[in-house]
Amino acid sequence: MTRPAFLSDNEAGTDPRILAALVAANEGLALPYGADDLSAQARALCCEVFEREVFVFPTPTGTAANGLSLAALTPPYGAILCHEAAHILTSEAGAAEFFTSGARLIALPGAEGRFSAETLRAALESIAADGVRQPRPAAISLTQASESGTVYTLAETREIAGIAHGAGLRVHMDGARFANALVHLGCPPAEATWKAGVDILSFGLTKNGGMNTDAIIVFDAGIAAELNHRCKRAGLAQSKMRFASAQILASLAGGLWLDNARRANANAQRLAGALAGCAGATLAQPVEANEIFVCLPEPVLAALAGAGIVLRPWPGPQPGLCRLVTSFADDEALIARFLAVVAPYSSQPVTTPLTS
Repeated sequence: MTRPAFLSDNEAGTDPRILAALVAANEGLALPYGADDLSAQARALCCEVFEREVFVFPTPTGTAANGLSLAALTPPYGAILCHEAAHILTSEAGAAEFFTSGARLIALPGAEGRFSAETLRAALESIAADGVRQPRPAAISLTQASESGTVYTLAETREIAGIAHGAGLRVHMDGARFANALVHLGCPPAEATWKAGVDILSFGLTKNGGMNTDAIIVFDAGIAAELNHRCKRAGLAQSKMRFASAQILASLAGGLWLDNARRANANAQRLAGALAGCAGATLAQPVEANEIFVCLPEPVLAALAGAGIVLRPWPGPQPGLCRLVTSFADDEALIARFLAVVAPYSSQPVTTPLTS
């Protein structure tokens, strides 16, 4: 069976510079469980990058990062409000409920993979009006970039976080593609996180050049103390933490993480620009990070397949809907072949803006 092209950024290997950092970290002995020099350096660099004191907890997966983060914010009788397409709701096998020992996820609707401040406010008012018959909201989770490849603006994040904090809720950000979102926003990490009201961030590295390493970035000392115990109890306090910390250092130092995300986003724009001009094609979502959702007519799909480029069909009401995900490791020859196949069909103007 032909492997779909641009299937996922999880397909990308480890960035060679991160591999080199892992090899260097392998030399000699080091204290375990984060007491090593590399882990201290990684935390110090994260404090510098986020412009304040932060607490760093490397995890092997984004699912673990999300589950642990939400467990530190939410009691078993609580509720977490998230978008109806959020990864924590649709694709993590109930991990949030497992780590929180029973908290409920409440889905919020919203166009383009984002829920609005008005939707959140209305949901909180409705839950409050129903009293003890509903679980008590304790946290919200924002996915940045969203599952639709779109990005919450700074104003949107601030407004949503303000409503959440006003109601006594904490704010979690699922940042599996945080670097891609940050490149789109064009702002420092601090502006997109704690300055906008985010209390805890699941910081994605694996999709952006890392090797089975993500991290939880905590902006509150009280939450960090809670999380420290939860990581150990869940079996996710890594003994040889230096190898995760070496990746964080290599990724953040010199801006490698942003360079990789910038390349992935640029590749998405190149592909989306060509696809949007195809006769009968429509971009189903604005392309703001490194995901493309596009409805393509059969002749274009057939031409691509004839050139050995099969796209992944995506569930949805639109016929011919496909998802493409670009990465820092995309093959330039494949992109060139893709653009060459699509070029003869590009006879109409773009029907949907690439970015909003």
